[in-house]
Amino acid sequence: MKAIYMDHHATTPMDPKVLEAMMPYFLENFGNPASVTHSYGWTANEAVEKARTQIANLIGATPKEILFTSGATESDNLAIRGSAHALRQKGNHIITCQTEHKAVLDTCKVLEKEGFTLSFLPVDRYGGVDPDHLQRAITPKTILISIMLANGEVGTIHPIPEIGKIAQEHEILFHCDAVQGIERIPVDVDQLKIDLMSLSGHKIYGPKGIGALYIRKKLPRIRLEPLLRGGGQEQGVRSGTLNVPGIVGLGKACEIAKEVLPQEAVILKDLRNLLFKGILSNLDGVHLNGHPENRLSGNLNLSFESVEGESLLLGLKGVAVSSGSACASASREPSYVLKAMGVREDLAYSSIRFGIGRFNTQEEVDHVIGEVVERTKKLRQMSRHFEKAGVMV
Repeated sequence: MKAIYMDHHATTPMDPKVLEAMMPYFLENFGNPASVTHSYGWTANEAVEKARTQIANLIGATPKEILFTSGATESDNLAIRGSAHALRQKGNHIITCQTEHKAVLDTCKVLEKEGFTLSFLPVDRYGGVDPDHLQRAITPKTILISIMLANGEVGTIHPIPEIGKIAQEHEILFHCDAVQGIERIPVDVDQLKIDLMSLSGHKIYGPKGIGALYIRKKLPRIRLEPLLRGGGQEQGVRSGTLNVPGIVGLGKACEIAKEVLPQEAVILKDLRNLLFKGILSNLDGVHLNGHPENRLSGNLNLSFESVEGESLLLGLKGVAVSSGSACASASREPSYVLKAMGVREDLAYSSIRFGIGRFNTQEEVDHVIGEVVERTKKLRQMSRHFEKAGVMV
């Protein structure tokens, strides 16, 4: 069997339909959408505007509310820094969560050095934010709340409807990093009362290096302070020549996501449950991290007692999974997400994240179950052997 990819929260393979849509814009339709005097520019611009519509249709927005970026990291930076500086005269307090993506946390920490006040909300043992904690953290100077849609490491989905309602009641901007889960969870920005939302192409079977930021245009209209200046593209908020092939790919990926979302979520959940039950029925000392029900359909984060996570990862033959967040996987420290949830340090070090995606099969799940069970038993046997021999493990 070929290598099995089960790390879809780190990145996803491109859907062949996405690549097919992109190809003409690398070759014959190579124009710059800012070239308004000839057909090459017109064709490129039409493709960009079509993609805006495709993205807007996925999230219940209007095309004019979609702004293109290089990816979710830029979208997060633009949303948080852009709104913070634009609203500084109104206040300097920002609320976020301890388990947010580093693109949010690090951006907030930079703002803290610039004189902004930060509140980092705790999470419960499942990794979820308590809306009551948010309510108590709000002050007269609060200008922005930034809470992700779902945590890509443990899969827990945050109570976004409640958070959006609180933000609206207090007239505070609400930014949501929706990178994880946008193709798995139905999202309507109006119903959820989201003002700013970050998206990424490579997490929804689209290309890398492209993202989008939803910016509410309805009252109260949001005006962001730009991070990049130059040609005035994207309504002057994000200058730079547009990545037309990437934009086309992101649009197509969003169109596909809208078409397949209901049935795909059910399929992924079934495969996820099959994987969980298969491992649990063959191994003791396995702990689920994240909410047991209110979680992303393809996410399974497990800790294995008496096993070091990295050893288990290296021992899985031809299976691509991860320990913790891919963006921080070079760190030797235990996951900051699991630490915030109160997971014991030894279990945090032994965590493995399985991310099931669109092209995984039941046959692959069965194979991964066998590999995980076999390798875990071997590692535990080795651990007991070293302990009996008086060797530290």
